[in-house]
Amino acid sequence: MMRVVAAVGAAMVLTGLVGAGVAHAGPPPPCSFTLSPPQIVHVDGAPVVTATMAPGACGFPADPYSSVACVRILGVDSAGQCSQGRGAQPAQVFYAPYRPGAVYESTGRGCGRWSGNLPAPDCQLLGPFAATL
Repeated sequence: MMRVVAAVGAAMVLTGLVGAGVAHAGPPPPCSFTLSPPQIVHVDGAPVVTATMAPGACGFPADPYSSVACVRILGVDSAGQCSQGRGAQPAQVFYAPYRPGAVYESTGRGCGRWSGNLPAPDCQLLGPFAATL
């Protein structure tokens, strides 16, 4: 009987049930997302800088909830400009006015949700990606 008690006690210590708590990883985010680096496109003939945050694969039964893409000029613009997409719609931001030779940075956040629930608390933060344009 003493061996059983000792074995159970050792197992409890090893699994973190006794003594100091052990950090456990939460479930993986329900969806993956991709962020594009900043790039120049033309909108109505004018150059602007854009970046896109797009939902990728989602585990069953999950779906994308929201995407946010942001672009800023490093050292000049602390907030930048952002755009949000809902559900499976990607977020695409257009930063204007374009400043030739500036270093642009894109960042993004993507949140998934298990179907029928609120967004998962573990949104994916992607970036920063920087490019001199």
